Amino acid sequence: MNQQKASPAEGKLGIMAVGCGAVSTTFMTGVLMARKGLGKPIGSMTQYDKIRVGKGEDKKYLPYGEIVPLTQLDDIVFGTWDVYPQNAYQAAMYAEVLKEKDINPVRDELEKIVPMKAAFDRNFAKRIDGDNVKDCKTRWEMAEQLREDIRRFKKENNCARIVVIWAASTEIYVPEDEAVHGTLEALEKAMKADDREHIAPSMCYAYAALMEGAPFIMGAPNTTVDIPAMWELAEKTKMPIAGKDFKTGQTLVKSGFAPIIGTRCLGLSGWFSTNILGNRDGLVLDEPANFRTKEVSKLSTLETILRAEDQPDLYTDYYHKVRINYYPPRNDNKEGWDNIDIFGWMGYPMQIKINFLCRDSILAAPLLLDLCLLSDLAARAGRYGIQRFLSFFLKSPMHDYTKGETAVNNLYQQYTMLKNAIREMGGYEADEEID
Repeated sequence: MNQQKASPAEGKLGIMAVGCGAVSTTFMTGVLMARKGLGKPIGSMTQYDKIRVGKGEDKKYLPYGEIVPLTQLDDIVFGTWDVYPQNAYQAAMYAEVLKEKDINPVRDELEKIVPMKAAFDRNFAKRIDGDNVKDCKTRWEMAEQLREDIRRFKKENNCARIVVIWAASTEIYVPEDEAVHGTLEALEKAMKADDREHIAPSMCYAYAALMEGAPFIMGAPNTTVDIPAMWELAEKTKMPIAGKDFKTGQTLVKSGFAPIIGTRCLGLSGWFSTNILGNRDGLVLDEPANFRTKEVSKLSTLETILRAEDQPDLYTDYYHKVRINYYPPRNDNKEGWDNIDIFGWMGYPMQIKINFLCRDSILAAPLLLDLCLLSDLAARAGRYGIQRFLSFFLKSPMHDYTKGETAVNNLYQQYTMLKNAIREMGGYEADEEID
């Protein structure tokens, strides 16, 4: 299944984003500006990174687009769902991530991107209260309405293919329940029975996307496609799925820095991470039930890189704490503090401090572009189910926990997986080992 060369990217690609907030509008504006030659898509691997193909005298370093048939930026059409009815221009201005001078040149195009009514349940995001919401009697009806949205958007915009990406808020934590989430049959039965406890709105989006032949990407830490029922659906529809949670700031640092400690065989006593964030994401995460979902995602990174079973002298019983604090004055300019307590020769303690003053949506926008283009590529290469090669872009990479598989969180191993997949989809040999 995974050795197939990707077919050409013919026709238009519809990128349908769930959520028309800071992240989505920064992404859309940046792509539209780049198309006009007025902005650069910095941070995007698909637009900037080069990979070696071949060895010895045949060795070449090529951009992704010269190895595989990626969709061109000119061929992207944007659609969105949101609980607030403002068009993408109004939403971008409201978000205050980008300056007006960087939005106005594409104002006309942004104003045409008007959110469809969202499939929304306030119980899953209590801090949000928009009125641009679908009236659905059951979760099944919710999914059916979303399927109709996708079909209509595809037809009206003359799209050859669609990708659906979640760039909306974090939902409350939904524990995996085998009775509901274990099989596709059980999931569909629960949707028809309107089981609002176990079926999150995000699951309806994912179900609708896969049923309509569109890859689905989960950009929040929600329990959505990382359940066996969705894996079964992805197999049935032969569609790629990826998730979860965009790896933008602090976790990117963690997945890159923890391997330094591990490779150098230094010990870890504790790692304390705290964030201050003032945008709508911060507001939603101020609700404990929603933060719980994010906490599970952010905590998983370290435990799979610095493992006690591999090095009991170095990584037994270290203390790992993650905090997110809602702080409105910062808006989208997030600050991540990491205090790392390590120990070295003969157990002597040392400390590392990292202070990352980042811009959440500026870091997230290129991830959306890469995840959408690479998921579309994967679909054209006949790859379906969990796309492990996209772990590089995600905080809490999906994996088959029912078979005892653990996620790969080491950034450098993730990068190797990414490069190998690009090589394979370009018809080259996957020639790097993941140690």
